[in-house]
Amino acid sequence: MAHTNSPNAQNKALTPVADFERVFRWHEHASLWFSLGVGLLVMQIGAYLVPAVGSRDAVIAIVLGSLLGSGLLAWTAKLGCDSGLTSAGLMHTTYGSYFARLPVLLNIAQLIGWTTFELVIMRDGTAAIGKQSFGLALDGPGGIAITTLLWGAVLTLLLAGSMTQLVRKIISRFGLPLVIASLLWLTWQFGGQLHTTGLDAFWAREGDGSMSLLSAMDLVIAMPVSWLPLVADYARHGRSGRSAMSGTWLGYAMANIWCYALGVMVVSVAQPDANLVSALLLAQGGLIALSLILIDEIDNAYGDVYSGAVSAHSIKPSWTIRQWGLALAVLCTGLALVLPMHSLEPFLLLLSSVFVPLYGVILGRLGVGQPSFAPPQRKIDLTAALLWLGGVATYHVIAKWAPQWGAALPTLALTFTLAWLTRPKHS
Repeated sequence: MAHTNSPNAQNKALTPVADFERVFRWHEHASLWFSLGVGLLVMQIGAYLVPAVGSRDAVIAIVLGSLLGSGLLAWTAKLGCDSGLTSAGLMHTTYGSYFARLPVLLNIAQLIGWTTFELVIMRDGTAAIGKQSFGLALDGPGGIAITTLLWGAVLTLLLAGSMTQLVRKIISRFGLPLVIASLLWLTWQFGGQLHTTGLDAFWAREGDGSMSLLSAMDLVIAMPVSWLPLVADYARHGRSGRSAMSGTWLGYAMANIWCYALGVMVVSVAQPDANLVSALLLAQGGLIALSLILIDEIDNAYGDVYSGAVSAHSIKPSWTIRQWGLALAVLCTGLALVLPMHSLEPFLLLLSSVFVPLYGVILGRLGVGQPSFAPPQRKIDLTAALLWLGGVATYHVIAKWAPQWGAALPTLALTFTLAWLTRPKHS
């Protein structure tokens, strides 16, 4: 643990959280990560699986990929809770105080990208609801500006408050039951449509061969992996590593499986030219269910910006985490006004190529045995840095030359094993 006379003592992102701030119990970890796991974005990625793979392979990929990816997330959550360190703190401990700035900066960049995506999704969902249900034309320049600024303002307002209070009093008590109710309703609606069109035909449907089972698992694993650089920022506020691990694993795995599966169900019964939001709106009660999911989407954006603020504070501690959060919220709102929505699949897989080996090394160094979480004595841990960079290269080599095997799991296994074998003796 860092001592109060450490040069990082005034840097809240690089020192263990105080005991009085450890307030999260099991159900709060589970509620937070179930809520963060639910979103239109996840359903959209689920829709990418078909017809690339058959229905049976899609289900196998969703279940196994979610359990494995959420397991990594949960393992990192336990590490964050046991150490009391943020994600940036874990990176500093593993890679050295100087080199760690590179993955921290990459994390900030990806979080800005995710938040911008979330704001665009909320804006487009609001426009679809307005047009289909109320006859409002919100997809023009004026409507885009108004809806983007509206959601940006909500995000900024939330960041002005307390993260722990938001999780404990709003998400856990009120948000979670409403989101579960909306998912149950949509599952009932689209499950009924699948039953009407024939479940046997759905199960027997073959893929078009553009994706193997293992590469489909890569796409599923990519979603929980995208949260790896954030999870410690929240888990460190937990009371015990065991509850942080089990709550995170169960909460996120359930949400990921449910939303990916719902995406497959929706695209399987929707008209060929219909997008996901339109298909959801056409379902009976779809307006209410979609509205609740859309409201829940704001906590995903909040989760990204808050973690981005923690990481930014680790680099420039003269700005508080709250000040960084407000600044990043304004920046992302501005970007959402001018950036077009691009294809998500390459973006997700690119993130996996960076953060799978990054955390393979961290877990290999700190996730087993009795590791030391003391502040790093070296500016660069050359071995750890080379293992990470080599892992990124390995991921891309496998993805290019042997995509049928999937890239995430082999890369993770390689970097973890090498990091464990080369870890310093004190860990």
